Amino acid sequence: MTGGPGRETGTGEETAGTGTGTPAVTASATASASATASATTAEAVQEQDHTAGLSRRFQAVTEGTARPEGGGRAAAGDAPAPARQWPILAVAGAVAMGLVLIAADTVRAGTVLIGAALLAGALMRWALPSVGMLAVRSRFTDVFTYGLLGVVIVLLALMAQPHPVLEIPFLEDVVRFSVR
Repeated sequence: MTGGPGRETGTGEETAGTGTGTPAVTASATASASATASATTAEAVQEQDHTAGLSRRFQAVTEGTARPEGGGRAAAGDAPAPARQWPILAVAGAVAMGLVLIAADTVRAGTVLIGAALLAGALMRWALPSVGMLAVRSRFTDVFTYGLLGVVIVLLALMAQPHPVLEIPFLEDVVRFSVR
């Protein structure tokens, strides 16, 4: 039985010196009730953390990381590994060919090929549902990053001296005011 909010009755204890006959909870009863409540709360939190896999501490080893969107295999699971990862192999192969061209002293063609490979990677990441290891982060982030780097590399290759293919008139003014 309770004798009001938060008061227990029928314990047989009364407050000392009040003479009112109102029931009271002694300090030992309060301490044991508090300890029981905190133990129950601690057990519930521990059980919740255990079941949800959550902890206030950082894990030493990351487990169960989800793949990025579209990060599945690009071919069937029974296909050999190179066939499953053809998108990243195509981009890496084009970049390698661009580096070979640069080493053969055709810098502009090699650099344009590297930029075009990144643009092809952005196009594959955007258009294909599954691209294997070409998927690093979210689809938007990958397309934006590959595309931006590809465009910048191609533009820089086309503006390279001597005899630039692409001339942007205001760039000389920018360089004159910032560097000279």
